[in-house]
Amino acid sequence: MAYSELIKNFNRIRAYMRSFYVYGFRHRGEYREKSARGYDDERRRVENWLGDYMTFRQDASGRRFFLSVDSRAIPHNPLYRAFKAKSFTDRDIMLHFHLMDILDGSEGLSLFEIMETLSDRLNRFDGAEYPDESTVRRKLSECEALGLIAREKRGRETLYRRLSDGVRLETWREAIDWFSEAAPLGVIGEFCRDKLKELPSPFRFKHHYILNALDSEVVLALIEAIGEKLEAVLTIRRQKLSVLPLKLYISTQTGRQYLLAWSYREPLLRFFRIDAIDSVKAGGAAQPPLDLGGKLDAFARHAWGVSRGNGKTLFRVEMTVYAGADEAHIPKRLEREKRCGRVEQVDGTHWRYTAEVFDALEMLPWIRTFIGRITDLRCDDPAVTNRFSQDLAAMARLYGGDGDAVS
Repeated sequence: MAYSELIKNFNRIRAYMRSFYVYGFRHRGEYREKSARGYDDERRRVENWLGDYMTFRQDASGRRFFLSVDSRAIPHNPLYRAFKAKSFTDRDIMLHFHLMDILDGSEGLSLFEIMETLSDRLNRFDGAEYPDESTVRRKLSECEALGLIAREKRGRETLYRRLSDGVRLETWREAIDWFSEAAPLGVIGEFCRDKLKELPSPFRFKHHYILNALDSEVVLALIEAIGEKLEAVLTIRRQKLSVLPLKLYISTQTGRQYLLAWSYREPLLRFFRIDAIDSVKAGGAAQPPLDLGGKLDAFARHAWGVSRGNGKTLFRVEMTVYAGADEAHIPKRLEREKRCGRVEQVDGTHWRYTAEVFDALEMLPWIRTFIGRITDLRCDDPAVTNRFSQDLAAMARLYGGDGDAVS
């Protein structure tokens, strides 16, 4: 069978692209999940879409290709190209454009009228293949699901009409440019941008988490389940888990996306990394546990990040930082980034941050950003203060200081 750039199963290409982007291409002989032929086909697809961003390094086994993207230098996320390579047949695309043209400008046509017009058009071509009524009806339903046409009842008759865009996208150019690169479902903005004249984008991103583009189908399914108050069946590493999806979280530190859901199996509130979810299937109507709102409030009051520890034990963290009289930005930053904690002024130059969290170790990366200003650090979990002291000692040794003097 000849190789084709078009794809039918996006979930498969999602797995390949994530593997190639994050881990780099494995050699053909190293790839065990699929056949060598399958590996070659998927590699060529990615090369067709992202050839400008591919490079390689040489090792003992030969060339190892991988994707190399400087997010500061690209105006648009290149991974969206995978969504534009959809498989279709010649007859399918022919029927699509005929229907769009037939319905253009009409107030509504019945299936019989559409079939008559389509037949008149195809009669002009020698050897034209005529689609049957069920095929046309199925195509109309597909276009309706995509929001391209509307179906309505008039008496006993069902009429179809084409929907106009109704929006001047040009007036939304800047919003579309930003949305396509920064929002969880930015692929929608990408398709809107395709309808606009190509102009330089006013935005560049220092931290641009482009890999989230590959999770768009999973995110959409979760948002629909949350909006319709449905349970969801998650497939993770070939295992299925029934959950009640509640909220989506995006880390400002790593760009990773997470789902907060009630897991019926445990049962408890859990975070799931969205890039680890293979697929989502809508379940039945939501059956929330008793006092879910109270559980959510209690969870939010003590969750710093996505770790819930054992979900019962809380650890108190106290950090006092110095801020000079002309450094009002320091207490403002504490207030802005405090999350579930509290900030209080100790005296004219010192501010204390206090929080009770499930996992205090999660806070260390943030706490370290105040090194040089921290005058006191205390925690119920000794692992936190010990780790902090060890990190300071290691840094002192690295820069030639006396590591033993750090306490």
